[in-house]
Amino acid sequence: MQASGRHAGLSLALVSAFAFGGSGVAAKPLIEAGLDPLHMVWLRVAGAALVLSPLAWRHRGLLLRRPALLAGFGLVAVAGVQAFYFASLSRIPVGVALLLEYLGPALLLGYIRFVQRKPVTRGAAAGAAVAVVGLACVVEIWAGLRLDPLGVLFGLAAACCQACYFVFADQGADGEDAPDPLGVIAYGMLIGALVMTVIARPWEMDWGVLAGDASLGGTPVPAPVLLGWVVLIATVFAYVTGVVSVRRLSPQIAGVVAFLEAVVATVLAWILLGEHLSTWQIAGGTLVLVGAFIAQSSRPSLPAPVELPVLDRETTRA
Repeated sequence: MQASGRHAGLSLALVSAFAFGGSGVAAKPLIEAGLDPLHMVWLRVAGAALVLSPLAWRHRGLLLRRPALLAGFGLVAVAGVQAFYFASLSRIPVGVALLLEYLGPALLLGYIRFVQRKPVTRGAAAGAAVAVVGLACVVEIWAGLRLDPLGVLFGLAAACCQACYFVFADQGADGEDAPDPLGVIAYGMLIGALVMTVIARPWEMDWGVLAGDASLGGTPVPAPVLLGWVVLIATVFAYVTGVVSVRRLSPQIAGVVAFLEAVVATVLAWILLGEHLSTWQIAGGTLVLVGAFIAQSSRPSLPAPVELPVLDRETTRA
């Protein structure tokens, strides 16, 4: 991989992590204003599907060429992550649920190594380990810890879905007929919106919340502005830059960089919502940054050069 492509991929992965990380800060005021969390997820996915629908029509040929990829991305990488995370959140503490979901990149490394039987760089493995420890500090997993077996199972399911996101994002990227990432994301959102409609039942939503204001750190902000941020920046822009970054880097490296989403979410909550950051959270954020740096600095091992037999003078004579 050329250095320029790698640097561009890393930049996109960082931008995607920042965009994804900002979703909670904009969504939380809407939830506190009266929206059910599942309804918030439905608005996020359905809004993104509406924005991307022209691209879905433009890339309608993907329906025949890659139906399994589109279905998998929509069911697993979009709806699955959201549904299982919120199901986990309803039974175990937020920090534990978040930590379980972000075990996805670590599970991804295991999938690449033991299922696909591809080499995993030591840097990616070490970076993932450091980032998991850092994330445990960021979410302060020990605070109010109680384990519900079903909640843990839902959290692990969300992690598996998150790992699949990186696999689907990289699917077919090396082929001559690689699917356009914009088309994959557009259909993924459409399928995810259909699934979330069944789960969230938006017809029971309090639509009046969207006509008023929501408090962002004590400052009234029009609800449509916050919803627009969640849909356009934290979903459409975040997914597009994320999928493209996976194709320019690799699933294993992009997955570790994605740990930064939780750190960004925590820091933005501190700045915009006034939520306090403890010493452990600051130290954990630093560890996540270190882990991401270790992972992206790794280089795939090059195959050993093939030694050609040396022909002596006798054998070269005709």
